[in-house]
Amino acid sequence: MQNSKDFDIAKPHSPFPAPLPRAVGRLGSTAIVIGTIIGSGIFLVPHDVAERVGSVGALVAIWVAGGALSLAGALSIAELGAATPEAGGVYVYLRQAYGKLFAFLYGWAALTVTESGAIATLAVAFGIYSGTFYPLTHLQRRLISSLVIALLTAVNIVGVRKGAAVQAVFMAAKLLGISVILGFAFFSRGIVQPLATQPLPTPHTTFASFGVGLIAALWAYQGWHILSYASGEVKDPGRVLPWSYLLGTSVVVFIYLSANLAYLRVLPIRVLADARYQSVAAKTMEILAGPKGAAFVSGLILCSIFGALNGNILGGARVCFAMARDDVFFAAVGRVHPRFETPALALVIQGIWSIVLANIGSFRQLYTYVITSGWFFYGMAALGVLILRRSMPALERPYRVWGYPVVPVVFALVCFVVIGNSLIQTPLASVAGLGFILAGIPLYYGWMAWGRRKSAP
Repeated sequence: MQNSKDFDIAKPHSPFPAPLPRAVGRLGSTAIVIGTIIGSGIFLVPHDVAERVGSVGALVAIWVAGGALSLAGALSIAELGAATPEAGGVYVYLRQAYGKLFAFLYGWAALTVTESGAIATLAVAFGIYSGTFYPLTHLQRRLISSLVIALLTAVNIVGVRKGAAVQAVFMAAKLLGISVILGFAFFSRGIVQPLATQPLPTPHTTFASFGVGLIAALWAYQGWHILSYASGEVKDPGRVLPWSYLLGTSVVVFIYLSANLAYLRVLPIRVLADARYQSVAAKTMEILAGPKGAAFVSGLILCSIFGALNGNILGGARVCFAMARDDVFFAAVGRVHPRFETPALALVIQGIWSIVLANIGSFRQLYTYVITSGWFFYGMAALGVLILRRSMPALERPYRVWGYPVVPVVFALVCFVVIGNSLIQTPLASVAGLGFILAGIPLYYGWMAWGRRKSAP
């Protein structure tokens, strides 16, 4: 049996369970937003988007739409987070709006698909790009993916301050690196663009192809919600959370649009869509600065993925922690380590499952699972803003979403349209992701029945 000194043993369902310390300030929370969004996506996904469009205008429109959607979601989540700054974030908001079953399904999806899947996807990309400096076998890449998850899990177990510090350092590094790429692309003269020998895979943009392209862009924007999971550890959350969501997401939208315009200045859209140019950032710098430029970008991508991984690991484990405190997960997972003041066991469980996913899934499969599963719940959380304003009118709201009710409603509707289109265009991966969610229904009722038997005299 675990020694009681190793964990805070306040019962998860007690009225005043021992909280996680509020140790993350404005810089740390903004770094979590920026650092968890900017991972591998902006360096790889522009190729996937270019495959689905028939013009530069449509490509830019997808990135604008993805940015606007993410910003609308972040502003909606900010109201909920400022009013209920508890560990678990979106899980807590869904519980308040729709009840324990719906919240459990989100927590189950976060553990099995969305958060662990995002961690696994980033780790797989980290392993792939590690091979650009030294030839690696498939097994060696998977080993590196597993090791980086284990390393960052350990960092976040040791303390949220250390996790936030890592996030801030790597946020600064990736912003500096992206600035170098933009500088080369926009200010270099006499650029010789590669010849486009292949026609566009999608000659004319349709509603369906636009939607599939948007799925890819949304993966690049994935992560704006992660700060909500750690909102119970943010100082002065009523002020800091809205500010960090707005600033962090806006910075990322600006960077992504600038990066795509930079790529297009060097790579025509037909080249951007060519499978040989999938690593668009590396190819861009190779043209502008030779092999050393490509090596620089590969190193930048590793730093970027490392920072995004850290943010996802830091935030994602707080969902299991919140579930345990609701008595819908193992009680030990809801206990705070007395020395490190972190949800240590939740981090361990998340880390182990993420390593499993990283060793059984491909990059594209994993991010499709994440988007089709996660964005359904993000849409429902946005609608929760309307529900909670009616059901909990007395709740103190330090921040109210701008453009209410249009912003959260439009955000939710677009989420559902994108998911519906994904189910039609990529049915196998999309249905698999939603299948993970539905599998949580019998688990929830089984857990509740087991709990009732356990507590019966």
